Amino acid sequence: MWFSARISKVKERIMSYQMIGFLGLGLIGGSIAKTIRKKHPTIEIIANDPNAASLAMAHKEGIIRNGQALPLSAFGQCDLIFLCAPVGVNISYLRQLKDLIQADSIITDVSSVKGQIRKAVTEEGLSSNFIGGHPMAGAELIGYEHAKDNLLENAYYLITHTDDIRSDRVREFSSFIKSLGAKIMLMDPREHDHATAAISHLPHIISASLVNFVQASDDDKNTLKAIASGGFRDITRISSSSPLMWEHICLANRDEILVLFEAYRRQLDQFRERIAAGDGEQIRRLFADAKEYRDSLPIRGKGALPDIYEFYCDLIDEIGGIASVASILSAGRISIRNIGIVHNREFSDGVLKLEFYDEDAMEQAMRLLAAHHYTIHRR
Repeated sequence: MWFSARISKVKERIMSYQMIGFLGLGLIGGSIAKTIRKKHPTIEIIANDPNAASLAMAHKEGIIRNGQALPLSAFGQCDLIFLCAPVGVNISYLRQLKDLIQADSIITDVSSVKGQIRKAVTEEGLSSNFIGGHPMAGAELIGYEHAKDNLLENAYYLITHTDDIRSDRVREFSSFIKSLGAKIMLMDPREHDHATAAISHLPHIISASLVNFVQASDDDKNTLKAIASGGFRDITRISSSSPLMWEHICLANRDEILVLFEAYRRQLDQFRERIAAGDGEQIRRLFADAKEYRDSLPIRGKGALPDIYEFYCDLIDEIGGIASVASILSAGRISIRNIGIVHNREFSDGVLKLEFYDEDAMEQAMRLLAAHHYTIHRR
């Protein structure tokens, strides 16, 4: 009886959000909106986005009520508003929404930096209406056309707040996000910005700087570009993310990034010093420490960096070998996200690298190709 009563109260809290607005309907905003439509089909959803095609597509799919941009005053009737634009744009929305929202409305964001928007919330007197949010899920692709209704599934959703907002409102919001399939983690805004700088912001900077370094080091024949594969492609894949978004992130979380930048520089110096000294044992120890920690990570769980759903398949030496693999997967109604031939010494024969949109498709493809006597490799 107690358990049933508690479930009923949670449902009541969740369903108190009768109308939800999205300011920004790209990959993250679009994915959250799609998930809400899937999990809570009776909730009314409206949205604005600079890309008119995104609004038209979301309306055609039945995700949002409006097929074109609405005046900002329309969002004053929303019980919950998601700010899904770059940090600076979200702050400008805060200032405009201040005199439009209802007294009990909640505004949240999905930004990976909290300090700057938290300061703006305080300055605008919105502390009792604001709950920070950061879904730790994404992809290198951007835009509503790549949004998925399962992006939040088993992903960590970081929630930040201060004591200025009632605890029951935080519980209500947390229950709603949990109902979308995400795992909740409550954090202090400052703690959040330090953590995301370490596991998301700095890695993106390192990835971009490595790509720029290789480009600057290449010759007139583009030799480095031609042979770039395997490890280089894997560790620089996130460099395909939105440059505009990363401009905003670097400026918004500048202090935390710069602190970690210096710490990382010291880590690089360790490698340089050990290599310069010819100290094989210590070089091996640095790589061993990295391997031990990396192998302990929950790779299949979602995090700040996008999941990779891929495997390698031995290519049968025959005419139309690639077409045969594609035909098998097509017959199984499995969509391939990317396909390519691997040329490196890790594999002795020709190997196809196959990438998929989700884990289910990847697992189904492996079973199907194995049934056709293909050899499958996982790394």
